[in-house]
Amino acid sequence: MNYKFPVYKPFFSGKEKDLVLECIDSTWISSKGKFINQFEDEFSNYLGVRHAVSVMNGTVALHLALEAIGVGPGDEVIVPTLTYIASVNAISYTGATPVFVDSEPDFWQMDPNDFVRKITSRTKAVMPVHLYGHPCDIEKIIEVAGSKSIHVVEDCAEALGTKYNDKFVGGFGDVSTFSFFGNKTITTGEGGMVVSNNLKYADLALRLKGQGLANDREYWHDIIGFNYRMTNICAAIGCAQMTSIDEVISKKRQIASWYKESLNNLPVVVHQEKKGMTHSYWMVSILTDKVSDRDPLRLWLKQNGVETRPVFSPVNTMPMYFEGGSFFPVASDLSSRGINLPSYPDLSRDDVSKICEYIETYFKQRV
Repeated sequence: MNYKFPVYKPFFSGKEKDLVLECIDSTWISSKGKFINQFEDEFSNYLGVRHAVSVMNGTVALHLALEAIGVGPGDEVIVPTLTYIASVNAISYTGATPVFVDSEPDFWQMDPNDFVRKITSRTKAVMPVHLYGHPCDIEKIIEVAGSKSIHVVEDCAEALGTKYNDKFVGGFGDVSTFSFFGNKTITTGEGGMVVSNNLKYADLALRLKGQGLANDREYWHDIIGFNYRMTNICAAIGCAQMTSIDEVISKKRQIASWYKESLNNLPVVVHQEKKGMTHSYWMVSILTDKVSDRDPLRLWLKQNGVETRPVFSPVNTMPMYFEGGSFFPVASDLSSRGINLPSYPDLSRDDVSKICEYIETYFKQRV
């Protein structure tokens, strides 16, 4: 279906084509070439972290981050159940066990108190996910983790430009990851990044992504690695995207403010921003007051050319991770009422107003 208002589409500055053509003309189109290091340097400088390692997508970034800190069979990794499946799958790739925690209701992030309750002697790491662009209570998570010698892996796939007390997320954890899929704040088509202030972890991630290649000998592999490398073409797109990153984030925050203004008097709540934090609004999301309105509203919007997405389903409810007897009431409630609205940077105020008119019409008809 061709939507009048898709839920997302990438923003291109116009420089992407030039850099990709430069890459093709150079013949360096695979995993070597000048744009790889350039993109990594520009990204680490933007975040204010020491090291960045480019990879082929956000999921393998998570896998490498976990491998770099030594997560493996017998370990437990604490993760919110309200997240995209990649967060949890990456834990499973290592042979470790994901341990789910609930969300806090106001800002939808990992509940730090439930995190504390789920710590055991087997807990190796915690993976706070900055869901939909709002930061977790990362300082509390770091404080607790540090006191228990638990590693912190920040999943920042949806949170480029998000700040906790004026500091970008991604710089708090032992290792952090980002995604550059086509619907992310900046894109390389497919791509991801592992970042860390710890040289040991960054160096291991670098070696692991390239088949476990030794540092000091050509074509000599001294650990089992993976082929997780980003291509120079993807990195070229990333370099072009970095030139407009602040513009994109500013526009997305403006779009969120338009939604908040237009939906203010309707029986929905727009994902809020905690005082002192910076929500990057990767997706502008709403909660309907009633569960019974969520799916009919989505259908109504679809019929009027507006694409939406449901907020993620709790991962513990999926067949391969199902836990009988486990219930996460906040995550379940948010999932049952949540909708992601069109959030792409090219949306105009008139576009947002029209989408909100459709939402208003739905509720008027319902009455």
